[in-house]
Amino acid sequence: MITLVILVILATLGYTLTARVAARRHRDQYVIDYSQARYACASGLKYAMTSIGSIEPQLISRPNEPDFSDVFAMSEVEYQEFLAKFALAAKAADGSGDGRAEQDLDAQADRDADGKAKPGAGTKKKRDAKAKKRQVIDAAYGSDVNDINDLNDVGAATLAVPGPYGPAWPLVTTALECEIGSAKVKIEIEDENAKYPLNWALITDEKWKALAETGLVTFCEWMGYTPTDITSLREDLGKIGEFRSYQLEFKPLTKTAAAAPPPSLRSRVSRPPSTTGAAASAPRTLTKTVASPAEQMEQQNADFAKLFHSSFVNTDLLSRPSIASDTRSESALKYLGLWTVRQVNVNTAPRHVLEAALTFGSAADAPKIAQEIIRLRQEKPFSDIEEVKKGAFRYSDSIDRCKEFLTTASNIFTIRVTAVSGVAKVTAIAAVSKEGDKVKQIGVVSD
Repeated sequence: MITLVILVILATLGYTLTARVAARRHRDQYVIDYSQARYACASGLKYAMTSIGSIEPQLISRPNEPDFSDVFAMSEVEYQEFLAKFALAAKAADGSGDGRAEQDLDAQADRDADGKAKPGAGTKKKRDAKAKKRQVIDAAYGSDVNDINDLNDVGAATLAVPGPYGPAWPLVTTALECEIGSAKVKIEIEDENAKYPLNWALITDEKWKALAETGLVTFCEWMGYTPTDITSLREDLGKIGEFRSYQLEFKPLTKTAAAAPPPSLRSRVSRPPSTTGAAASAPRTLTKTVASPAEQMEQQNADFAKLFHSSFVNTDLLSRPSIASDTRSESALKYLGLWTVRQVNVNTAPRHVLEAALTFGSAADAPKIAQEIIRLRQEKPFSDIEEVKKGAFRYSDSIDRCKEFLTTASNIFTIRVTAVSGVAKVTAIAAVSKEGDKVKQIGVVSD
């Protein structure tokens, strides 16, 4: 009996010791993995910040391609049917589909938006249409299976709806995957001007305030939010508005501040008061500094970037999936701009972002204008807002009223770097403004 008790005690001690050693080993390994992932993430972010200046995102024309604008609102069944049609068109363009599919594609390439035959449509035009389609398919699949920059090299190639730049929205280039040490690193660059700027909801200018609220409701309703959800989001934004009001226009601001006294006077003031009661006093001088509109705007952007990435915003609500499946995940946070972007790119924004932006011109006509823009930009990206007005000439007045909220070229980009080592995962998100090859950092958020 005594021997049995001793064996039980020894077994218990051995199990406890083994469990503690294993737990300690797992903790130590996690610390090592986390350190390696953190180092790899920092290295990937430095590389992306260095190389983004040389990247020139190029918009593509998509006359016969499926459009990305409404993917966010599709159910999983609708999305799979959408991809099936795209795959059929891709096979036809590649010459691997059946004769009927290829003939249908050729016929579509030879007809305009109204379904009428285009003048001069012939064999060369058909070949050009196929070549153009092949370029887009290559962007979606990856034309070289051995390309280390091709996201689809990892695992089986997955068909994706091409975005305005070729890769899936909102990417401006194909995601880069590489290894740094033992960590696998993924670098993605997103078009921030293609998203709805959350800062618009805090506009205090009476001219735009009501329209901004309508635009926010339009966006939220597209994402399936209930009136209770919208009220909760407004309350969160109201708390942010108590700290900082969002301005659209700035004027040179003169600030007056007291200058520090000279060193000789500082030493005199620091002496103890004399026994006679006469206190030494240093003369105070005032200096004036002028803050330019650009400097004030940069300061405002930095302030709101911190506030939008703080606990004031209910990210649980914004990241709640409206559609979740094995192939995709849709949520409002994916389509929201949190870096104080001032303009939406009409060439790259999806439907609900376009409608919310066009509300500043006309809440009633916004859906019609968005539809017209989506149709026109598939044929050819817009070069400026005047071209948008000419293309949608019936709504030129509405577009003109909201042109300060629109652009045709993006200048704000988000760099997302994800590093995974073992069970540790580290993510860093940086926003930058880009004018030509000049890049300026707006902010960085690490997780």
